[in-house]
This record gives sequence, C-alpha cells and structure tokens, in this order.
Amino acid sequence: MELLHTAHVPAGEGPHPAVIALHGWGASAHDLIGLAPILQGGQAVVLCPQGPINVPIAQGVVGCGWFPLAEGRDPDPEEFATGARSIREFVDAAMDHYPIDPSRVVLLGFSQGGVMGYDLFLRQPEKFAGLAALSTWLPPELSKGLGVDANHGGRPVLVMHGSEDPMIPVDRARESRDALLPYGLDVTYREHEMGHEIKPEALRDLIVWLNDKCFQRIQLA
Repeated sequence: MELLHTAHVPAGEGPHPAVIALHGWGASAHDLIGLAPILQGGQAVVLCPQGPINVPIAQGVVGCGWFPLAEGRDPDPEEFATGARSIREFVDAAMDHYPIDPSRVVLLGFSQGGVMGYDLFLRQPEKFAGLAALSTWLPPELSKGLGVDANHGGRPVLVMHGSEDPMIPVDRARESRDALLPYGLDVTYREHEMGHEIKPEALRDLIVWLNDKCFQRIQLA
C-alpha cells in the first residue's frame, strides 16, 4: 500500500464493514481518523489515506492534497487523474490487506476528498455500498463522459453541506445533488447551520445514514 494512511481495525477476524475516508485540501491522514470510534460504534474498519501532494499551509507547516488547486482555473486533468489513480490502487490493496467485507465498503470524502470520492464512486459503483459527500462539490467536467451505468441504480449517496460554508458555497452542493439525479441513485440531502466542518448534528445524520442505507442493506448487483 503506497499511500501513507491511518487505520482503525476492530477486534475479531471480521470481515468488517469499512469506511474509506478521504481528507480535504491541506489536511492529512490523521484528519478524519477521529471519526473511527463513533462510526458503527467503532466496529467498522476506518482507513484514512493521505493525499500524495504537499500543500504549504504556513511557514514550516505542510499539509497534503489530492490534486493541485489554483484559484480561477479548473483542475489539470492529468494531475487529477494521478490523484484518482492513487486512491483506486489504495482501495484495491486495502481489500487484500484488511479484514473488510467487500459488500459493505463506503466512501467518505470531505471537501477536496469528496471530489475524489465522487470520481471513484461514479466510475466504479459496483465496489461500494455508498458514498458520503461532505462539504464538497461535483465538478461538472468530472461527470462528462460518464455514462448512466445500470450499476448506479439505487446506490445510496449522502450529500451534506453547511449553509454558512465560506469555502464552498452551499449552492454547489445543491447543484451536485441535482447532477446525481440522472444516475438513479438513492440521494439523501442534508444542510446544517455550520461552516466548512462536521458539527455534531451533521455527524448524527451521517451515523444514521450509514446504518440505515449502507451497512444494513444487501449489496446491489
């Protein structure tokens, strides 16, 4: 497994349900691992890979990202593809390395990590029991060339956003929700009075959605 990552693995042989959590711009593999004891009461494998590019945050402080961001321009397709490929390879390796139930693997992406989650989920829906897209957006150019695959039908997606998000306006989450409709997905949309963050009430929605829509359902063919 080439990406540095943090891991929470429950006791027992498994196989366990799993959440693969993709952090946002400037964060790291440690950013979302704190969710692990809360999701499924700690009984799910939670893996948090770290983006492959360095992001200068302040003098002497470096975070990580999945592809370079520059204000006023779209992501470079080749740079985006490199980040996406690193995640696909990580997921494939994780399935062999950890005691994961392949029918109950959920992607979770926050901010830039959510963009990567959209890409992987829409391209390979058969691998995942659901997608949680938090404080993020689905770039229109990303869905170009993606056919409405029969395997998308009925798969659950949670789109959740802060109505006061200063970094990614909530309108972009609403646009993302609408862009998912042609795929026939089971879309749950939630807005909370919060900024670019996951407040307790949003976390409660996430926990309920995971249990009701992903970990308790039979994997679709």
